[in-house]
Amino acid sequence: MNSPLSFAWFQGNVSGLLQVSFLLGLGLLVLKVAQMYVRRQRLLGDFQNFPGPPSHWLYGNTLEFPVEEELPKMASLAEKFPCAFPRWLTGSWNLLQVYDPEYMKLILSKRDPKSHDVYKFLIPWIGKGLLVLNGSDWFRHRRLLTPAFHSDILKPYVGLMADSARVMLDKWEKLSYQPLSLEISEHVSLMTLDSLMKCAFSHQSNCQMDRHSNLYIQAVHDLSYLLSSRMRNAFYHNDVLYWFSSAGRRTREAAQRAHQYTDQVIQRRRQQLEQEGGLEAISRKRHLDFLDILLCARTEGGDSLLDEELRAEVDTFMFEGHDTTASGISWLLYALATHPEHQQKCREEIRGVLGDGTSITWDHLGQLPYTTMCIKEALRLYPPVPSIGRDIKETITFPDGRILRAGNSVSLHIYALHHNPRVWENPEVFNPFRFSPENLTLQHSHAFLPFSAGSRNCIGQKFAMNEMKVVLALTLLLFELKPDTMKPPLPISKLVLKSKNGIHLWLKRLH
Repeated sequence: MNSPLSFAWFQGNVSGLLQVSFLLGLGLLVLKVAQMYVRRQRLLGDFQNFPGPPSHWLYGNTLEFPVEEELPKMASLAEKFPCAFPRWLTGSWNLLQVYDPEYMKLILSKRDPKSHDVYKFLIPWIGKGLLVLNGSDWFRHRRLLTPAFHSDILKPYVGLMADSARVMLDKWEKLSYQPLSLEISEHVSLMTLDSLMKCAFSHQSNCQMDRHSNLYIQAVHDLSYLLSSRMRNAFYHNDVLYWFSSAGRRTREAAQRAHQYTDQVIQRRRQQLEQEGGLEAISRKRHLDFLDILLCARTEGGDSLLDEELRAEVDTFMFEGHDTTASGISWLLYALATHPEHQQKCREEIRGVLGDGTSITWDHLGQLPYTTMCIKEALRLYPPVPSIGRDIKETITFPDGRILRAGNSVSLHIYALHHNPRVWENPEVFNPFRFSPENLTLQHSHAFLPFSAGSRNCIGQKFAMNEMKVVLALTLLLFELKPDTMKPPLPISKLVLKSKNGIHLWLKRLH
């Protein structure tokens, strides 16, 4: 039987434990605040020569950059603060926003690693592939992947891209008779997924007609959305909070589905290559795809990619080739819809090369100079990847004498660079003649960076440009494009450049 004395003893001990816990928690909080203060003071010192907008000691500039206003805000600040300014994501975390071509050239000439605080979010899905690797591992993977983007491998992809584009255009023809404008970005996204499945796996998917027809397609679609959402939610940047949330659980499940599919395809293809006698025997039966090349790639020392590395590179190819290319195509169609005179000139050039478009080949793509100029101008106005990050490992002295100390991070803001009036005259005007041969000689080497530059430039840029040409050519032969002026797009920066409210166009079937 418990006595009043023993109860009092128990109550006293519980009270003591609570007091100790409170003091420990208070101590940890004070320590954390002290760490944030020390870090903030260091950052203030490091960036004292880079003026920028005032920031709050706790939440930095967060409230000044709402999602729908972030890109125009960046463009206006780039005009106000020459070359670069520090943007505070919190009171103790900032990124130097860089949008000057000379600054870009200097940073991209080095081999600083990708920003860990940004690219770490991708690892649960795409693993440690070319996009997130650094140092000797990155160099080894780049050497092994380079043959997969040789022109001999890319040539047969043109027909596959055209097949996928025609499926989308057939859908659009049926929808063009409805009394509503068409939101195109979702259709384009499924089309690029369909195309990539053919180019990466030689798999004929039905995802454009039924997006749930393939578990891998659905997983890729889900992961793209979940990762974009995580990037925008500061609380989800903490791994513990995220992985215990419903969104974190859905991300794990989708990544597991994607990895299971990729692993199965890799094992089946490895057995097929062994049974049929390698690449030469396979190439006599069908085109070689991305996975074929990766499975047979060898370094000079005879090393090949491990299964886990293979999966990472295939998933990286699917991620980078799907969302970024879909963004580029969607904004390209919008840009030409809003500039009918350039749309018509492209159409006339395309007709002169392709006729009715029943056949489109690799050779045709090099005969479209005006169309290519328009594609580049759309990529300038609407770069699919608005910014890329680097962690600076060695102190940098910029051409104007300002110094960025090692240990800091930068955001190479491609959107702000492309809209910088110090770099581009009348940057908001769509003018494809910026990319005419005579004007290219006057352009700074790092003024136009839709695919980055330097040793870590986009390895798939030819693949992306080819697909943009194929889709644009086939689209303009069938449709006249007009914007829905009641639903103008709102560009927002997620993992790639998207529109908050979609991209709505009117499609008029040409006869």
